[in-house]
Amino acid sequence: MGGTADHVHILGSFHPAISVSDMLRRMKGSSSKWLNENGRLSFHFSWQRGYGAFSVSESMVDVVSKYIENQESHHKKMSFQEEFLALLRKHSVTYDERYIWD
Repeated sequence: MGGTADHVHILGSFHPAISVSDMLRRMKGSSSKWLNENGRLSFHFSWQRGYGAFSVSESMVDVVSKYIENQESHHKKMSFQEEFLALLRKHSVTYDERYIWD
């Protein structure tokens, strides 16, 4: 897990019977509850509604792990928003930009 002030990357695996949306709902719910109940922040924390999820082959786990570790330096070259949109375009993922950042 890693990221910057405006986003987080999580590399994980979970049982195929659990949907990506259910796993993200659980992760977002439990982490925001913990942060807010334990007074870790001076403000009420909440996640944005959306998320991006990408599958990764086992052979790429090390590469993706290194990518996550180097978010700070990586995003000095390209913003998260620019990179995310480029990734969607590269893989022909249809999206509506009116809703992508809510």
